Amino acid sequence: MWQSIKRIPFWQQVLLGFMLGAIVGLIFGEKATELKPLGDIFISAIKMLVAPLIFCAIVVSITSLGSQANLKRLSFKTLAMFMFTGTIASLIGLAIGSMIDMGGSLQLATTAVKERQVPGFSQVILEMIPINPFAALAEGKVLQIIVFAALVGIAINRIGAKAEPFKKVIEAGAEIMFELTRMVLKLTPIGVFGLMAWVIGQYGLSTLLPLSKFIGAIYLAALIHIIFVYGGLIKFAAKLSPIQFFKKAMPAQLVAFSTASSFGTLPASTRCTEAMGVSKQYSAFVLPLGATMNMDGCGGIYPAIAAIFIAQIYAIPLDMTDYILIAFTATIASVGTAGVPGSAVVMLTVTLAAVGLPLEGIAFIAAIDRVIDMIRTATNVTGDMMTAVVVGQSEGQLDKNTFNRSNVPEAVQQSI
Repeated sequence: MWQSIKRIPFWQQVLLGFMLGAIVGLIFGEKATELKPLGDIFISAIKMLVAPLIFCAIVVSITSLGSQANLKRLSFKTLAMFMFTGTIASLIGLAIGSMIDMGGSLQLATTAVKERQVPGFSQVILEMIPINPFAALAEGKVLQIIVFAALVGIAINRIGAKAEPFKKVIEAGAEIMFELTRMVLKLTPIGVFGLMAWVIGQYGLSTLLPLSKFIGAIYLAALIHIIFVYGGLIKFAAKLSPIQFFKKAMPAQLVAFSTASSFGTLPASTRCTEAMGVSKQYSAFVLPLGATMNMDGCGGIYPAIAAIFIAQIYAIPLDMTDYILIAFTATIASVGTAGVPGSAVVMLTVTLAAVGLPLEGIAFIAAIDRVIDMIRTATNVTGDMMTAVVVGQSEGQLDKNTFNRSNVPEAVQQSI
């Protein structure tokens, strides 16, 4: 029987775990939350990989990308794509939020919401530089790890032959982490099963129905962004098949949706982009960077719709200036969003403060934040993979023949 299961393509195993978890959550209700440790073990195993994997992958990718000019061009194109899609995401969020009356006569018992200390832009920049790189690695401060790893990679390139022994050590470390990643990813269907059973068992459909319009608006905006913006860029910018892209992106999307963690999905999204034909060097560069900075769901769509929702609840009118502020802060705040579950709530306080909306309004949506976080993360991860394909195609970092292969499940299965 186990051999029969192993022959099922990996993405189908993940989808099966996802569906079975949802069914178990619906049937057993609160008892299904006892399966949460299955998901916790999976997430803990993923978190174990993140810091060393990102450090080794970033160093190897920079030392492999070639000239400094090539690295600068790739970095500029990648960041420009993040900012472009982030701006579009916030505009879509504003449009959907304005068209739907999400608040209505909603009356919920509120709980006290503590105002969170949100760092200013200068503080965010300062915190990107690790005072102690080893502490950053130990504490999993991903943005600091990325900066330090990038500097190490640049220094290795500048030194040349003298740094070759250290470069080989890092390359060996990267291969070890890739193999560990393959081992951990085999737990994905079980982890997804446990997480979905917990989410449905914990919240249930009855909890979600009173806030269905708000949840629906978020999901609608995210799907529009994924299908039309990401799909459009794949079609018209990269001149590739969006259907092929979404087929190969599905395993990572399912992991992102169930774990609600961009960093937790990093190993899966790496395998999916490699199955799409993106070079290992560029995928190792763009995906960790995207997990930190490319937050279309958390920093674009979500704060825009949530701000309008809270304004509707408190009957506070918004004018064009408010909409511009929401769009601007939603896009900029996404740069400081960490790719871990729940962090978008922190970024929401930036948007609410910018337009003078009460922070207490977060209490209305805090209970269902996990459900929203699932589609936010799936959007973020899809955007990372889209950027890897579009920019990779423009810079010769993508193999079209690999992308166009139809044996998608097998390609991903074999990589794991």
